[in-house]
Amino acid sequence: MLVVRPATPADLPHLERLAGSAMPRLTNLPVHRDRLEERITRSQRAFSRDIDFPGDEHYTFVIEDRERHEVVGTATIRAQAGASEAYYTYRQETLIHASQQLNVRREVQTLSLSHEVSEATLLCALSLDSRYKGTTAESLLRRARLMFIAQYPERFSTILAVAFPGYLDGEGESPFWNSVGRHFFVRSFQEINHLAGVRSKSFIAEVMPQFPLYLPLLTPQARAAIGREHPDHERALEEMLAEGFVRSRHVDIFDAGPVVKGERDRLETFQRAAWHPVRVRPDAVLPDAEPAMIANQKLGDFRCVVARYALSPTGQLMLTPEHAAILGVEEGRAVLAAPLGLPDAEDAIDEGEL
Repeated sequence: MLVVRPATPADLPHLERLAGSAMPRLTNLPVHRDRLEERITRSQRAFSRDIDFPGDEHYTFVIEDRERHEVVGTATIRAQAGASEAYYTYRQETLIHASQQLNVRREVQTLSLSHEVSEATLLCALSLDSRYKGTTAESLLRRARLMFIAQYPERFSTILAVAFPGYLDGEGESPFWNSVGRHFFVRSFQEINHLAGVRSKSFIAEVMPQFPLYLPLLTPQARAAIGREHPDHERALEEMLAEGFVRSRHVDIFDAGPVVKGERDRLETFQRAAWHPVRVRPDAVLPDAEPAMIANQKLGDFRCVVARYALSPTGQLMLTPEHAAILGVEEGRAVLAAPLGLPDAEDAIDEGEL
């Protein structure tokens, strides 16, 4: 039995383990006990506050395997990516160099520093125990955050974004960083990635060149890495595209990993989610039905599980006593449900950025 819930101080050792086992290591989930402890405290403060609009809140969740009494994953929502400091990316652009006298016209691809993603709500810092990769736990952890946002839209932006880890070579090095960032920081990608996690990414943008980077001047390996996700995150990217996110022209300033964006109300989870009153019934009498994410409506005690989307003729959602107990709901109380399945992914560039 898996349940997604807010992180608590007792989860700190589990977050340390998950941060250390993340592949690749995540800037926004540093292997640093003090930073992780601060993250939990900050999250608890966000869950407990009355909020009317998004700001510098971080909401950190964990997924718990109740049969093993073990936390097996974590994920975070940053209400506003650049609330405290600008959230920098590189934006892919095209410059036209032309001369009528020489009869020359050439389009050149460039990367320009940007902080346009700063206003978006960022889904980040997801790490899952390798034993649960490819299972229901992966989708539940990733998308339970959307179930939370759907209930408290005033706390978040209308645009959501996800930055995926970029491509690394066989030695764990970033071809993009080695072609760009290493000229300004005499440190390896792994060193600078850890440093940014403990501090922030803003100091990188302060030192990196402020003028556009011309892609023809980069190494072929660096150019090939732009907008390319790490192989271990291909499934995650595919699921977010199926959810309704689209590739933006933004990439990470470290490893050039892709940044996808989506209009909140156009995502599948938001469009298909529905409120239902609860009807508690024994598992044996529940009809077969497709799996769904089921979430209660308790801010600080938020819970989200996967259960059968079994509806009565009058529209009540039939839950087992065990699921009702985990969600903390009684018969007659309303829960939010959304199908776990998603349509096939459509991989496209956001036309609004053309």
